Amino acid sequence: MASSSSSILLLLTAFAAAGANAATFTVTNRCGFTVWPAATPVGGGRQLNSGDTWTFGVPAGTSSGRVWGRTGCSFNGNSGRCATGDCAGALSCTLSGQPPMTLAEFTIGGAMDSYDISVIDGFNVGMAFSCSTGVGLVCRDSGCPDAYHQPNDRKTHTCSANSNYQVTFCP
Repeated sequence: MASSSSSILLLLTAFAAAGANAATFTVTNRCGFTVWPAATPVGGGRQLNSGDTWTFGVPAGTSSGRVWGRTGCSFNGNSGRCATGDCAGALSCTLSGQPPMTLAEFTIGGAMDSYDISVIDGFNVGMAFSCSTGVGLVCRDSGCPDAYHQPNDRKTHTCSANSNYQVTFCP
C-alpha cells in the first residue's frame, strides 16, 4: 500500500510540474550585435550575444505579456541604461520598455493563445515570432506587413494553448 501511495504522489507531482508553465519562450539573437531581450510580466531580461539563446517559462495564470529587444545597453549589475527599449534602467524588467521597440505580444489561457508583433511603439530591431502550432510572423523593418501599425489593425494570430513560442532577433 505504501508503494501505491508513493506512485500516486509521484504521478500528482509530475502533473503539477507539467502544468506549472502555460507557455515556454525561446529567444534567439541572430543579429551581428548584442541584444538585451526583456519580458514582462515575468520580470525578465538578460544579455544575448550574437548566436545566444534564452529560454524561460511563463507561469500558468499569466494572461498576457510582451517580449522585446533592447539595444545599446550598458549595465553594472542590475542597473544601467539602453538606447532603445529601456525599462527604467533595470536589467530584469518589471515595467514595459520605452519606445522605440519592436514588440512580441501574447495573450495566453483558455483553449487558444493569441500572439502578434507590434510596431505601434516604434521599431528598433528585426523580429520573427511564432508558436509551435501557428503562423510565423516576420518583421524586418518599420513597414513590415505582419505587424500592428495602429491599434485597429487586424494582425492577431492564434495557436493552441500551452504552446512553445520562438522569438528571433534579426531573422
